Amino acid sequence: MNKLICASKSAYRQNILKSLQIQFQAVAADIDESVFDTLAPEERPLKLAQKKVEQILLQNTFTNNYILGADTLIVHNGKALGKPKNQDEAKQYLKSLSGSTHHVISAVCLYNPHSSKIDARTCKTAVSFAELSESEIDSYVATGEWVGAAGAYRIQGRAEIFITKIEGSYSCVAGLPIFELYDILKEQKFFEKS
Repeated sequence: MNKLICASKSAYRQNILKSLQIQFQAVAADIDESVFDTLAPEERPLKLAQKKVEQILLQNTFTNNYILGADTLIVHNGKALGKPKNQDEAKQYLKSLSGSTHHVISAVCLYNPHSSKIDARTCKTAVSFAELSESEIDSYVATGEWVGAAGAYRIQGRAEIFITKIEGSYSCVAGLPIFELYDILKEQKFFEKS
């Protein structure tokens, strides 16, 4: 099997690759995500996932490997909700999501060392939250689960109790859409013997 570089610090993304029995090496891409703040929210995850792959390629150490980049963003009422900077912003995000439906957009990009091309897939899922009380929001934020999470919540944790409905892919909301990941790896012949 070919070697995969996962351009992510996300434990969830790494656990998904392990569960699919894909051998990989995690190499975090250090990029300034704010440079994409001027883009439309729907475009950002794809551009960021591509930028992560390109940043790993610039190191010139992994050009003979497949490189996977992924990014997730929450869009609510046309506004992007990325990773909150602090507890106050996390509470603000959760208040805005309370009692409404938002969209989670996740993108995966894969660099193919044989063709030297980057291919991409995007997934979009609608998530509906119940009405949240002030104390529920405070209690959730106190867990610290919001740290580093788009929209200030992780579906694969305690925040699942707030979700009344999901229309689309659970793994998209969690940050790595599994069908799209498998589809891109298969199409780019990752599973074939190198």
